[in-house]
Amino acid sequence: MKNKKIFLELEDDEAINIGLIRQAKRLPDYEMFFEINKLNSFNFCRINDLKYKKFNFPKFETYHPETKTCYHIVANKSIPIRKKTNNELFSQAEEIKFLMPKNKDVDFIIYAKDSIADFSLILLPENILFQIQNFSLNPLTELYKLLQYYE
Repeated sequence: MKNKKIFLELEDDEAINIGLIRQAKRLPDYEMFFEINKLNSFNFCRINDLKYKKFNFPKFETYHPETKTCYHIVANKSIPIRKKTNNELFSQAEEIKFLMPKNKDVDFIIYAKDSIADFSLILLPENILFQIQNFSLNPLTELYKLLQYYE
């Protein structure tokens, strides 16, 4: 008797909506999130970094009790890695990676575990951050797969 091969037809994943956050004023992460937390009833806190290859991206999380939504904010720019070289002239060189290399002006990426996320519920300090820009993330992109992996 011959074995029948069964192939599963996987449905294409749907695009997810993320938000792009740009800083109007450069502040360290802890100061920026302190200002955000002052304006909202929920608090963002830092959790384990998102790790991609040898790079670490700071990650923050909060839970919105009214909508029962968990929001995540990830830095677009990695924490600098110091290159080890024998030449002292270049010993302080740093290697940096971006999650969205085409959007280097984006400082943070916000997304929710729910497919329908309303980022307008998060109050942002006007003098520090610009409004969140909605962005649709294609399932074929590397960032999409990375965010799905960390969910």
